[in-house]
Amino acid sequence: MGDSAISHPDDDRERSQRGPGRIPIWACVLIAAGLLALLAIVLLLMGRPPWCECGYIKLWHGVVMSSENSQHITDWYTFSHIVHGFGLYGILWLIVPRWSLELRFVLALLIEVGWEIFENTDFVINRYREATIALGYYGDSVINSAADVLACAFGLVLAARLPVWGTFMLAVAIEGVLAYAIRDNLTLNIIMLIYPFEAIKQWQLGA
Repeated sequence: MGDSAISHPDDDRERSQRGPGRIPIWACVLIAAGLLALLAIVLLLMGRPPWCECGYIKLWHGVVMSSENSQHITDWYTFSHIVHGFGLYGILWLIVPRWSLELRFVLALLIEVGWEIFENTDFVINRYREATIALGYYGDSVINSAADVLACAFGLVLAARLPVWGTFMLAVAIEGVLAYAIRDNLTLNIIMLIYPFEAIKQWQLGA
C-alpha cells in the first residue's frame, strides 16, 4: 500500500524528513531491537519456549499440521506477517498521514509486538484450536514470534517502496498461494477467529 495512488512515494520519503516525529534511521533500528527484546522477555515470562522443544532450530518448517508449526524461525504463516506489514502501513497512512515514515514504522512494529503477545495468551490459543485448523496449536516459540515481527517490518518497507497497485497485487498473490498451499491465509484466519464458518473449517481440513 505504497502512496503512489494518492501521492508519489517520493512525497512520503520527503515527509519522513520533515513530518511530525522525525526519527533517525539508526534510532529506528535501536527501537526495533528494543521491541524485539521486550517481546522475547514477555513471552518467556508467559512460559513460551525460546525455540522448538524438539531440541533443534530450523530456518523453515513447512508442515502446518504438526507440533513443530510456529516453533521454528519461519513457516507458511511468516508470509501472512508480511501482509500484516502491508495492512499496518496502509492503515497508519490513512490515520496519521502527516506523521513521518519512521514514526509510523515504529508504531506499526509496536502494534505487531502487541499482537504477538496477545496471540500467545491462553484466550487466543484456545480460540485458534477451537475455531480454526490449528487443532494442535499451543502458541509460538520466542524465535518464531521474533521472526514474525521481522517479516512484518519487511512488509512495511516493501509497502513504503512499492506503488499501491504493486503492494495490492503482491498481497493478493501471497494470500492466493497460501490458500492453495495450506488452505489458510490471513483473510481466512481473521474470518475464522471472529466468526468461524463450519464450511470453511471442513474445507481447510480437506473434507
